[in-house]
Amino acid sequence: MVTSATLLRSTYRSDDRDHRLGEFRSYAEAERMVDRLSDAGFPVERVRIVGIGLHSVEQVMGRLTAARSALIGGALGAWLGLLTGLVIGLLIADAAWLAHSMGGLLAGAVAGAGIGLLTHWSGGGRRDFASTTGIQAERYAVEVAGTHAAVALRALDR
Repeated sequence: MVTSATLLRSTYRSDDRDHRLGEFRSYAEAERMVDRLSDAGFPVERVRIVGIGLHSVEQVMGRLTAARSALIGGALGAWLGLLTGLVIGLLIADAAWLAHSMGGLLAGAVAGAGIGLLTHWSGGGRRDFASTTGIQAERYAVEVAGTHAAVALRALDR
């Protein structure tokens, strides 16, 4: 923990709009403070966790080839086709619901693979990798409205 509730007690003023109860290096530490407030009966809907020093982080997962694009597209298409086939099979309500489901799965897989290939080739070699993007913070602050700060600090002292 970078700062603590006891250190911040001396800086509390009743006219503050927001009061920072603590600042932490990880989100898990900030969650633990909110858990402590909740366990003490403090109305946690008055609390917020604020990310400070935000950065966009993109994690490259691997190379994206034409075959992998087709495989991913085919898998997604197969699921969509299967669900569509199941719905059609249930609405028609005949003995061929399994055939409708398998037909949907096959048609979805073929269409999805084709769309996966098409989107890969339309990129012209740009961005031939798969990645995930997220937001990370350097620090996390636990804040409460100034009118509730004294009660929150007492709850943390329990």
